[in-house]
Amino acid sequence: MDGSGSASLALLKDYSRLEIRIPQNDQERDDLRRAILWVCSQSETENFGICADDQSSAEAALGQYLQALDYDPAIAMEEQTIQGPVYLKCQSQSLRFYVASYEGSYRGVLISCQTEDEALAGTYGYFPLDLFAD
Repeated sequence: MDGSGSASLALLKDYSRLEIRIPQNDQERDDLRRAILWVCSQSETENFGICADDQSSAEAALGQYLQALDYDPAIAMEEQTIQGPVYLKCQSQSLRFYVASYEGSYRGVLISCQTEDEALAGTYGYFPLDLFAD
C-alpha cells in the first residue's frame, strides 16, 4: 500500500469509531471524500448502510454516494414508504437494497468494503449523509 493509501485508510479508521466524528471544514470534507473514493476503488464491492431521519433523506444520500463512486444512482427505490427513521442497505454489486424502520440514534453512512486485501476489508463510518451533496 502506498503512502496516500495508508493515509486514506488511517483517516477512514479515524472516522470509524463509536464516537461519531464530523468533518469541521471544507478541507476535512475533501480529505474524507478522497479517502472514501480511494478505499472503494481498491475494493471489489461495497455495501452501504444508511441511517437517516426519513426514507427520502436515506435515498438522497445513497444516490449521492453511488454517483460519487461511479455507480448508476438511478436505481428504483421501493414503492412503500416507511414513516420515521430508517435503515437503508444497498449492495454495489447488484444495486439491490432494502429499507426498514430504525430505532437507533446514529445518523450517517456506513460503507463495508469487500476485498481480498485484509488491511482494507472492513466497515467504515458513520460518514455524513450529505458528504457528496452538490
